[in-house]
Amino acid sequence: MSNYVHPLSDYERQRIEYFLRLKYSLRMIGRRLGRDHTVISRELKRNQGKEDKYLALKAQRKAELRSHRTNRRKLEKNEPLRDYVERKLLKAWSPEQISGRLKLHSPAALKGFTISHESIYDYIYEGRNNRYLYHYLRRAKRRRQKRNSRKKQKKMPIADRISLHERPEIIERRKRYGDWESDLAIFSKQKAALSVQCERKAHFLRMKRVADKTAEENERVLVENLESLPNELRQSLTFDNGGENARHDKLRESLNLKTYFCDPYSAWQKGGVENIIGLVRQYLPKKTNFSTFTDEDIENIQETLNNRPRKTLNYLTPNEVINRYLAQEVVR
Repeated sequence: MSNYVHPLSDYERQRIEYFLRLKYSLRMIGRRLGRDHTVISRELKRNQGKEDKYLALKAQRKAELRSHRTNRRKLEKNEPLRDYVERKLLKAWSPEQISGRLKLHSPAALKGFTISHESIYDYIYEGRNNRYLYHYLRRAKRRRQKRNSRKKQKKMPIADRISLHERPEIIERRKRYGDWESDLAIFSKQKAALSVQCERKAHFLRMKRVADKTAEENERVLVENLESLPNELRQSLTFDNGGENARHDKLRESLNLKTYFCDPYSAWQKGGVENIIGLVRQYLPKKTNFSTFTDEDIENIQETLNNRPRKTLNYLTPNEVINRYLAQEVVR
């Protein structure tokens, strides 16, 4: 027969406080609660206040803190591991990126140590001395929340558009480098925006400020963003149906690449750049005064994200993957 004793509930603690005020003995309280008197005695020893006064509210808080410690035990006891996790959080790495990188590419000092991303989340949200670490997460939410669906927006028809359903299979399956997705990250009540491009296979990021959301300005910045890349990294561009992409035919000529378009109201079809913009929002929220950020600031954010490990890259960084690919091309 099991000796397990079910923990006291908040309601039971309130009743204990009430009965103690009536000067009931521990045995009498135990009988009223259907508990052994030793359970009541142990509760008072562990959770009674400094002035020998038992308060149900404080007792419940102590019990909850004590029960949460098991989820954080590894990080509480292992200082090098805790320091590693906190350093990466300060660099805006996600718990999953930290966990995956440690497992597959751990530093010598932490060889053999692992920790799950769920344990890191527990530490972030329940750590007594680190209660504000959630500010370093991408969404900076006080609690973990499900992602909401995006609102639909009207899209202008674009001439000579080719559907992404006509893209070659090699693009669909991410079997080569140089296939890009593009979008604009806009800011509340501001004319300027951020032109963002994400390479589908390596999740490599390029981004630059656009003075406005016109097709001419977007074309100009796209050329600047991509023309400096080697030919091997300029194969195709996939857009949504926003009017800023109306001059895609000019991009075909100037950059010598193919252009494709998502279905209307189907931003998920270019999920790579949508995800990247979500990462960028950690540094540039929608309500940011974008005019206060310099081109150097934008480039620093770009390189910070290019140096973060990605699960789909076996926890290598986009820069590491692209540099390895280009090195192989040079050898060939």
